[in-house]
Amino acid sequence: MRGDGDGFLHSPDGTRQWGLFGAAGLLLRAPAPGGGAVVLMQHRAPWSHQGGTWALPGGARDSHETSESAAVREAYEEAGIAPATVRVRGSRVTATAPSGWIYTTVVADIAEPVATTANQESAELAWVPEREVDARPLHPGFAAAWPQLRALPARVGLDDLPEAPELAAALPRTLDLADQGFLWLHTGDCAGRSVRVTESPEPDEDSPEDVLYLTPSQILS
Repeated sequence: MRGDGDGFLHSPDGTRQWGLFGAAGLLLRAPAPGGGAVVLMQHRAPWSHQGGTWALPGGARDSHETSESAAVREAYEEAGIAPATVRVRGSRVTATAPSGWIYTTVVADIAEPVATTANQESAELAWVPEREVDARPLHPGFAAAWPQLRALPARVGLDDLPEAPELAAALPRTLDLADQGFLWLHTGDCAGRSVRVTESPEPDEDSPEDVLYLTPSQILS
């Protein structure tokens, strides 16, 4: 039932966390004009917990929801982001509590930095260049999670590849490499690690150490 997750869960250590079934937030990236990525950020309303800080749209998960569906719903309610435009790429558990409460950050893309509509929980919404995210006064929980959520830029060369049209249509995008973290894959001239597309992700002994090898199926996943 919608809203049955609203409420505080109390931990044995005396702390409390919002979300009877846990909580989730959406880290939404879009291509930045001129290259790179921008991240949708929420300037929290002064009356809210840690008001005045910057974080991601998010909130309590209802009993019937997955973390992914809760995060996408919260982005719609708090920022007006249409769920059908959101492409989920991965997720991370970014906070836990002794009560068993967990906070999941869902990582997703959108085709462009669309106009947003703030509700009463936001003092402001902004598309922030990824490299500038940690220059703002961040919510402590988000600040602690940001190092594992940020995506490193990576340039993909598509010359002479039979899959080039299909791959180009999928870029730019966030790629989740699990324990290796996230990449922002693009074909532009802006800075980033060099990516070579190959049928085998394992480089041979003569391969440059600074080149990352990805298969077409990884990029299209």
